[in-house]
Amino acid sequence: MSKDKYIFPAIFDYADDGISIEFPNLPGCLPCAHTTEEAFKNAKEALGLHLWGMEQDNDPIPEATPVENLRPEPSQVVVLIEVWMPAFRESIENKAVKKTLTIPKWLNDLAERENINFSHILQSALKNHLGIEFFKPPVKKQP
Repeated sequence: MSKDKYIFPAIFDYADDGISIEFPNLPGCLPCAHTTEEAFKNAKEALGLHLWGMEQDNDPIPEATPVENLRPEPSQVVVLIEVWMPAFRESIENKAVKKTLTIPKWLNDLAERENINFSHILQSALKNHLGIEFFKPPVKKQP
């Protein structure tokens, strides 16, 4: 079952060429960074994206390993990373998607002369055609 908030331990591995980040409970979620500040930012973003993907695929999300059960190496630090999924899900669902379309040249020329915002017009026309004014995309929930 998906939750609104997740907290997972991450291992920051400090090396001369940067910081490698590993989430022991989430194989394949392996961000990296050059600074500690960037590591926290990248870890949070990677965690949210990884969990969102798992939700979309209906994969079971594991319980987080307690920090006291982890044994970092001398160059490693264990940190807790928290992600608030409702905001993350909404951000992904409302992300702009590039579409390629074709219109007659004369219509393009006229619209450009009038400084028409093509994206805005297309969105308005699609909403009108679909009979919606405001729309919040459904979020897949785990069974």
